[in-house]
Amino acid sequence: MTHEVAETTQQVVMNGTFWTATAIFLLAYAIIVSEKVHKTIVAIVGASLMLVLKILEQHEAFHVEELGVDWNVIFLLISMMTIINLMRPTGFFEYIAIKSAKLGKGEPFRIMAIFAIVTAVLSALLDNVTTVLLLAPVTLLIADALEVDPIPFLITEALASNIGGTATLIGDPPNIMIASKAKLDFMAFVYHLTPVVIVIMVVFLFVLKLVFGKRLHVKPELKKRVLEMNEREAIKDPVMLKKSLFVLTIVILGFAFHGMLHYEPATVALFGAGLLLLLSGTHDPHHYLAEVEWPTIFFFMGLFIIIGGVVKVGLIKWMSMKVLAITHGNMFATSMLIMWFSAFASAFVDNIPYVATMNPLIIDMAQQIWPHLKGIELLHNPALMPVWWSLALGACLGGNGTAIGASANVIVVGLAERAGKKISFVKFMAYGMPIMILTVIISMIYVWLRYYVLKF
Repeated sequence: MTHEVAETTQQVVMNGTFWTATAIFLLAYAIIVSEKVHKTIVAIVGASLMLVLKILEQHEAFHVEELGVDWNVIFLLISMMTIINLMRPTGFFEYIAIKSAKLGKGEPFRIMAIFAIVTAVLSALLDNVTTVLLLAPVTLLIADALEVDPIPFLITEALASNIGGTATLIGDPPNIMIASKAKLDFMAFVYHLTPVVIVIMVVFLFVLKLVFGKRLHVKPELKKRVLEMNEREAIKDPVMLKKSLFVLTIVILGFAFHGMLHYEPATVALFGAGLLLLLSGTHDPHHYLAEVEWPTIFFFMGLFIIIGGVVKVGLIKWMSMKVLAITHGNMFATSMLIMWFSAFASAFVDNIPYVATMNPLIIDMAQQIWPHLKGIELLHNPALMPVWWSLALGACLGGNGTAIGASANVIVVGLAERAGKKISFVKFMAYGMPIMILTVIISMIYVWLRYYVLKF
């Protein structure tokens, strides 16, 4: 196996296009980190260079799922943003903000903890992108009412969404991809990943208490002002609110059962957006569509194409094969290396194309180790299962490392910027990277204890 890995690595490196794509990738990320140019502009320019230099053909960028734009993600985002824009004038989010503030007794840390838990649970049951799209506007309203900085709240929710999304098959796109390749069902993810996510969430809340418990304070009159608010008065359009909640219920149920119904999440969200536009009775949808976070959408599209270029030329494969070559077939070492490598790779590289690359590599590795096994017997080999769970934990939790590590992070940063509360790359990383490392350490201990010590 080591010889074949080395041979593949050499072939990738000898390809001249490899270095061009790698240079574009590294330069784009360096400029994004420096924040000298807006990240959306960088992504669009980087994507266009991939196309102009023929690293990716246009049909690959727009029509090949493995290399180009993930339209499921794009239309999911656009559709959910449209639904939220239609719901916003009803006063629904203000209602939630006031109820949440009252539940937290007006205490900023209690509110932060409540929203972290709600975000994690919803991310596990729905998906993390939709969850932050729904909760981020509410968070801004609460912070404004209490006159506190919303940035710690927003970053906390982004981190909680990625933690919660790790728990189930539908919570995070990498899990959906792993489930498809490894033939794993919904309950397998619940049985193997939800226990460690619960532990991680408890530790996460404890860390939040240590960091923010004594720093978040507001004047008693602000608490009193919030507690005296009548949440019912926030409802501006009860008829439209009922229509919105009806459609949102359909969308949420669609997300929960999309696998059983054989619909992609974007199909469910797009149907919901179209239905709500129809029920709203609006004759001009321009306003609602104009409010979509288009810079964020185009950032995603550009990023997908840039990543597709380095996937095509073999950079991610080369990096992954390097990791696998180190272990020489030792499955415990492979699990640990894949977990940590996936975490740091997913912090800087979108975890969707990364997992798309790692899935076949793990299967190829398994076929070389157990050539007599085929199909489910190979994929579900007890010695291989910890590798799948390590990949899921590393890829999902690794997204917390930087502002561009996960879709939810990008959404939160975009919404904050629009509200005039800029979250810099370095500031997000200062919050996210320590949490990422801590959660991966917990995951490493969990995998070691459960699969290599207790073996159940």
